[in-house]
Amino acid sequence: MNSTHQVQDVIVVGTGFAGLCMGIALKQMGTEQFLLLERANEVGGTWRDNEYPGAACDVPSHLYSLSFFPKADWSRKYPTQPELYAYLKGIATEHQLYPHIRFNENLISATYLEGQKLWQVTTTQGKYLARSLIMGTGGLAEPKLPEIPGVESFEGKTFHSARWDHSYDLAGKRVAVIGSGASAIQIVPELVKQAGEVTVFQRTPNWIIPRLDRPYTRLEKALFKYVPGARRLHRTRIYWGHEARVMGMVIHPALMQAFQKIAEFHIKRQVKDQVLRQQVTPDYLIGCRRILISNNWYPALQANNCRLNTDGIRAITATGIVTAAGETVDVDAMVFATGFYATENPIAHCVTGPNNTLAEAWQDGEEAYLGTTIAGFPNLYMIIGPNTGLGHTSMIFMIEQQVKLIKKLLAHKAEHNAATLAVKPSVQQAFNRKLQSRLQRSVWATGCDSWYKHRNGKITALWPGFTFEFWWRTQQFNAQDYELNSY
Repeated sequence: MNSTHQVQDVIVVGTGFAGLCMGIALKQMGTEQFLLLERANEVGGTWRDNEYPGAACDVPSHLYSLSFFPKADWSRKYPTQPELYAYLKGIATEHQLYPHIRFNENLISATYLEGQKLWQVTTTQGKYLARSLIMGTGGLAEPKLPEIPGVESFEGKTFHSARWDHSYDLAGKRVAVIGSGASAIQIVPELVKQAGEVTVFQRTPNWIIPRLDRPYTRLEKALFKYVPGARRLHRTRIYWGHEARVMGMVIHPALMQAFQKIAEFHIKRQVKDQVLRQQVTPDYLIGCRRILISNNWYPALQANNCRLNTDGIRAITATGIVTAAGETVDVDAMVFATGFYATENPIAHCVTGPNNTLAEAWQDGEEAYLGTTIAGFPNLYMIIGPNTGLGHTSMIFMIEQQVKLIKKLLAHKAEHNAATLAVKPSVQQAFNRKLQSRLQRSVWATGCDSWYKHRNGKITALWPGFTFEFWWRTQQFNAQDYELNSY
């Protein structure tokens, strides 16, 4: 086991979009004494892990990319997993981040050493010390397995969508897919092409709108590359088109009724069977849960070798699944398309501040100031922290704004030669009171259950407004919001 006693200025955990963007920012600041710790053997985060068949993004390519690292030759309007993975590796290479990355370093704990004013980060490879710790671990990084009685007794093959086993041959197999969310709607259309039988177990249907995807033409790519401003104009147009959805999601949820008509027509056009149509039609207002995009989910459910089961699961046995209606479905393999820990992320148990763990501080629901700093946790910064998630547009925009804010905070701390920086508890409390008040008027509070919410009902995953408001709030850096302490 390696151990280093050299104190780093900054340690960043994770090398997805958040970690890489932060690494670039640190280099721009002239900081060379920093490390990026990565649990896997390559960069990429979400787009390295989620390599299941059909994996793709539901935000357009030109928006789901770093503003300062443009790519003129995206192959399609919506990027696929292989293309995004290659893009992220390109970022790390172009900005010479690989020398700063330590791979196969799975985080075990991060503990604040009060006497030394340092963070001690313990990984599977050793211990590291840093003056500042930045968590770039992502909002959807820890796979959530189904909590179903008997799940461990199944004797066939099982894997989570984010831990796909490509060595397992699905050809001709009887496969159960548990879940019908964002990953399932991409996996199932691919599965029905090769598996013998596919049974999809759906707990709650999702609203799905058409995926207006197509390849970019050679002319378009040439325009984006050679015509000044063409790519930026295209990106700006996409940005404002997505931003307009906030009007219905946050400001006036009734406006979502019109948007719902698109999803209803999508079902009517693609699903002819009345029973199936009823099974896939949600009973809540569109937007309350994540809106999904697909052209081939409904056709896949109607394939000869596919069946949708909405009875619910009573138990899992050695050979398959027993439904709540008492039916036994024997299968060879199970795919858990059951999502991630968006709230109550297990990583919060690994982070210990001067007085408590993050999990203890967040027992009533995660909260931070601008999703970035947390009262009681000095020199700790988060990217994609509480209430920075989006239901309507690209998370990359939010990541960039948080990185800019962290740059300001690190510079402010250095300028005053301070040992610690932390947000004032009163500032965090006032910020979250207003934030939660706004969220109560949003479409996400209209009654449905979703992964946006903590178990007590508090919406902890989403930002309650336009992303340009978040940009404005992070631009208006106020030194009075933070406490500095000297050595």
